[in-house]
Amino acid sequence: MTQVGVHEAKTQLSRLLRRVASGEEIVITRGTTPIARLVPIEPHGPRKLGRDRGLFELPEDFDAPLPEEVLDTFEQ
Repeated sequence: MTQVGVHEAKTQLSRLLRRVASGEEIVITRGTTPIARLVPIEPHGPRKLGRDRGLFELPEDFDAPLPEEVLDTFEQ
């Protein structure tokens, strides 16, 4: 893991991003204190539609009017 100072990170950001894109991790330091880490983002596959199907059922009374005591709390 490579460490670079803030100044170098600011002036060489494009070069550092190319290195990160190739799989390298880079730690940015202020003095000797690590303050950030540049890491590659793992690619996500295509979204799978319907994967949560069946986990929730909409109740029959979903759109029924709310009870008066609940409605009153909105008007106070």
